[in-house]
Amino acid sequence: MKLFRKIGKFTEPLSYRRGWRRAQRSIFRLPLRPLLAKIDQERAREIQRRYANCTAGYAKYANIEPWLRLNRERVQDLNLHRSTPKRVLDLGCGGGFFLFILKNFDHSVLGLDVERVVLFTELLELFGVPRVVWRISAFEPLPELDQKFDWITAFSVNFNLYHPEKRRWGTAEWDFFLQDLQRHLVPGGKIFFGLNPNYEGDYYTPELRELFISRGADVERERIFFRKGPRF
Repeated sequence: MKLFRKIGKFTEPLSYRRGWRRAQRSIFRLPLRPLLAKIDQERAREIQRRYANCTAGYAKYANIEPWLRLNRERVQDLNLHRSTPKRVLDLGCGGGFFLFILKNFDHSVLGLDVERVVLFTELLELFGVPRVVWRISAFEPLPELDQKFDWITAFSVNFNLYHPEKRRWGTAEWDFFLQDLQRHLVPGGKIFFGLNPNYEGDYYTPELRELFISRGADVERERIFFRKGPRF
């Protein structure tokens, strides 16, 4: 019975997609060692020493290797390690782990984030990843970036949270945001969001899910993927 349940679970669409991505990572490997070799190890160790006893939540990012591993999977799942060079904008880029990996595959990269955490600035400088300092706010367009992008990405999305009410964006805020992102995309460009769960464990309301789908997204739990940009 256990075997049949496991087989049945794997045949569910969500399990199948996630299993297929894991298989693809094994087939099309992305070794970590060459990436680590391109980092100034003395500077990296100095950063790690300074944050070793820091109790702030962000201090965990000073331990570079686990976050490179996580972002390696993100690069693999989007097949960007097997792509011709693209222009990629990463929203909420943090320390720049994702963009650092892409840069080593000859992609042109740009991060966008607030300048609140000094550690992130140090990591971006270590990785040689450029960043535009900007806070994303509801119903406010992004700044002019003097180029259009083939990909716009955002992982562990947090910009859709109203502070201090801890209320999430609704359909109106997201629709405005998607229309604004479209002007930063080349024709047929792609958008990928990895959403954070809300306090009830859900990623979106039924209305928001319907909005994403109506605008042309593939919706798979936290993964929101516009393969040809949003549709209006």
